[in-house]
Amino acid sequence: MILRKGPIENLALDGGYTAIFRTIGCIGDSLSSGEHVSYSKEKGVGWHDYFEYSWGQYIARKVGSTVYNFSKGGLMAKTFFTDYLENVDKKVFSKEKLCQAYIIALGVNDLNRLNEYSEGFGSFSDIDFNNPDNNKDSYMGWYAKIIQTIKRVQPKARIFLVTTPKESWWDDKERIQIRDFLLKLSKCFEFTYVLNLYDNLIYDAEYRDNYFVDGHLTAMGYKDSADIISTYIDYIIRNNPQDFLQVAFIDKDVHNEKYRW
Repeated sequence: MILRKGPIENLALDGGYTAIFRTIGCIGDSLSSGEHVSYSKEKGVGWHDYFEYSWGQYIARKVGSTVYNFSKGGLMAKTFFTDYLENVDKKVFSKEKLCQAYIIALGVNDLNRLNEYSEGFGSFSDIDFNNPDNNKDSYMGWYAKIIQTIKRVQPKARIFLVTTPKESWWDDKERIQIRDFLLKLSKCFEFTYVLNLYDNLIYDAEYRDNYFVDGHLTAMGYKDSADIISTYIDYIIRNNPQDFLQVAFIDKDVHNEKYRW
């Protein structure tokens, strides 16, 4: 089963106020890409990013917004810059693809491959808040650079950082480390919020048996994720309405100076 509490205890199945964003960019790994795993005796194991099954595209269909999958199976915070932007989509931060909101869901691959960072998980001292190109080679340094880059090209974008959920088969210490990092990091940037799934969502063995295959979600599991993520965003908007008064002006050259912008 799946246990939801707090902001996601009651799902907003229509996406709620997530619909106020007409363009959304999803930066994440296989679990953000609708990845499915196949196996055959002839071809062996195959990994397939089926974006149409990603939680981002389920959200797009329910709220009628344009949602971009800036995601890839195996993606890490570091390889978003060193691989994805170079070899997959060089136009992520071009004018035609700028978004009003961004959802960042990274961390699983980073935890599994921390040896690929010279500084490992890192610390806040790895982040140069004046020049992201000076950030150190750590998970924290590269993750912060994603937010810093978004803020450079789309300063008023609303950014949602997704923690890893609590799962009965995963080391809690590592997931708590990600949660605590994102909660602290979000306070360093304007209009940046945390979807704290770790404290509000629990997957148990029964859910894994029914909604996961070979470590990845099924079509039903990705649909559940879409409901959870959009509900959490709806909750944040409802509880911080003053932060979202001028969302319609994001990516436009006008705004209303009487209100927080």
